[in-house]
Amino acid sequence: MKIKNNLIVNLIVFMLVTALALNAKTIANIPEASGITFVPQSKSLFVVNDEGTIYEINKKGKTLRKKYLGDYDLEGITYNKSNDTLLLVVEGKESILILNRTTLNIEKTVKIKRKYKKINLLKKSKKAGLEAIAIDEHGDIYVSNQSRITYKKKLKENASVVVKINSLKKKKAKITEVFNHGYIDIAGMTFHEGYLYMTSDKKNLLIKYDIKNNKTIKKIELKKSAQEGICFDDEENIYIADDNGSILKYKKKKLKI
Repeated sequence: MKIKNNLIVNLIVFMLVTALALNAKTIANIPEASGITFVPQSKSLFVVNDEGTIYEINKKGKTLRKKYLGDYDLEGITYNKSNDTLLLVVEGKESILILNRTTLNIEKTVKIKRKYKKINLLKKSKKAGLEAIAIDEHGDIYVSNQSRITYKKKLKENASVVVKINSLKKKKAKITEVFNHGYIDIAGMTFHEGYLYMTSDKKNLLIKYDIKNNKTIKKIELKKSAQEGICFDDEENIYIADDNGSILKYKKKKLKI
């Protein structure tokens, strides 16, 4: 009986420690925060929200800059180190804004063609659309179509997928490749150490994904929130933009990534 009781106590302690480890620290309150990225040069974070505003904050959450860009439903942001610009996705219009990181001025707007192999993949919908953007170490750009429609063998209209686009040089970009990850409601994405990390807003999941081989490496359950953006900094921290109005900070080692 004593051994059994000790096992129960140890299990409870383990569960409590695990729960505490997964608790995030709120470092800032930003209304309807929907995307976040880290810029190594400035060692700061850039956050966008649904109301068309971009914020620059430090790693402790202090606001350094804030700028209203216009009537845009901004849903994701990433940093392009090759030309020191910020790439923002606009839901509904299915387009990308290219911002000068220093001035935060819009340099260009690029629309993404909705069709892929005659399938209306980025369908106009109030319940779906572009929700995340990420750029890999080669400079390739990926965006996520946030949807609750998955497919097994045949690609469907408005499916929940990650797509790769060709370039941002012209006024319109083409979808060149589609990745069927099998999850719904992917609202946040970032690349880190060769892997794609995604957040599923509906499922409260952080997913480590091998995009080269189209397979999941690890799934981590997060505390219930509206995870709409994710990034890593240079000090082993993970930040998540919560659409409920918070910027959450996790320790990478505590999530066992």
